[in-house]
Amino acid sequence: MVFEVIPAVDMKDGKCVQLIQGQPGKERVSLDDPIAVAKAWIRQGARTLHLIDLDGAIEGERKNKKLIEKIVAVARKEGVSIQVGGGIRSYEDAAELLEIGVDRVILGTAAVENPELVVRLARDFGSEHINVALDSKEGKVSIKGWTELADQTAPELGKIMEEKGAGSILFTNIDSEGLMEGINAQPTIDLIQSVNIPVIASGGVTTLHDIRILKKTGAIGVVVGSALYVGKFTLTEAINTISEED
Repeated sequence: MVFEVIPAVDMKDGKCVQLIQGQPGKERVSLDDPIAVAKAWIRQGARTLHLIDLDGAIEGERKNKKLIEKIVAVARKEGVSIQVGGGIRSYEDAAELLEIGVDRVILGTAAVENPELVVRLARDFGSEHINVALDSKEGKVSIKGWTELADQTAPELGKIMEEKGAGSILFTNIDSEGLMEGINAQPTIDLIQSVNIPVIASGGVTTLHDIRILKKTGAIGVVVGSALYVGKFTLTEAINTISEED
């Protein structure tokens, strides 16, 4: 698989935002038009967009559903893939997104609390469309909008989710997320070495060097948010920097 730089479009209250460590009220960036933002990333060369309904992740209700549907429609016309997470709590939530053309649904809390949901979705839609988000904080997987910790580590849950049929994992190191202080690659490496399915990395990317490091871990891609939005580098620069190494 070709390593991808995947721009994040996180939505809260109808706006495109970047939160510091996922905490409501700690917006580093707030933009009024998520659709325009998505179009801008597509123009700059994004092959995949990472859409998160933060209201859904935090409150369990997918308030930005209509915005996501509009972005999916735009992306499909341009041949751009979409992965969506945030508040996908049920089979029906995931099925609805897959049926409108989302390429990968990202299950977090629902998968951890009910692994059989992964089994059912993988069976009905194909493993390649089912991604499980494992967000790690202080060594444990965090759930419910990063408000609670599960008992297991990301490698432990990664093995379980692979067995249940997940086709890929999105791994976020919350300890680095949104701080703009760079990455700690070791937790990503630990997870990648424990599973046989693709891993997408996320959390803390601040420089182009961070992206190069994550590519070398064996991840198939990296989700980038705050660094792009505050101008640490452009998406075009990020795409070029990984192309130069191929």
